[in-house]
Amino acid sequence: MQEWNKKREAMRHYDHLAQVYDAQYSEEQNAKIEAALNNTKLSQNEHVLDVGCGTGLLFQHVAKSAKLVIGIDVASKILKEARKRTEQLPNTAVIRADADYTPFQNQTFDQVFAITLLQNMPNPVKTLEEIKRVSKHQSTIVVTGLKNKFTQERFTKLLNKAGLKTSTLKTNPQLKGHLAVCKK
Repeated sequence: MQEWNKKREAMRHYDHLAQVYDAQYSEEQNAKIEAALNNTKLSQNEHVLDVGCGTGLLFQHVAKSAKLVIGIDVASKILKEARKRTEQLPNTAVIRADADYTPFQNQTFDQVFAITLLQNMPNPVKTLEEIKRVSKHQSTIVVTGLKNKFTQERFTKLLNKAGLKTSTLKTNPQLKGHLAVCKK
């Protein structure tokens, strides 16, 4: 029950911010996305998942370079904002779903992004294990963690505990957090 209370609190928070989220956070989020994409490669036939997609800022960065981009989020009002972005990008879709219980089969996605998600999750290892479950073998998984929530050591331990192999780990003051590029 405590896990659900934390998720409900995050849902309410992001639904409250939905209409102003981009004005407040797009610069920071875009910096994280660009840093992530500088450390990954996308190809035209890949399926991409954005877990905790928020307003869908990642979509505009990856839609032209991927076959399909799906964003999931549990907050309905923020998804409404993300849905607006999908109107201009025919290979994108959004689904209301819990990051710990995604509605996808095992090994569905070539690339998975979880940008600024883990601090909102009651059990980040469980979330990472779910991300790993829906990722194809040798897929790229990009995860960020806010510095005010995770020390670099704790962030690295979370990734290791979930069984992710980190190929790149960056801590950047401009990103306000840690960026990890991992393999399944």
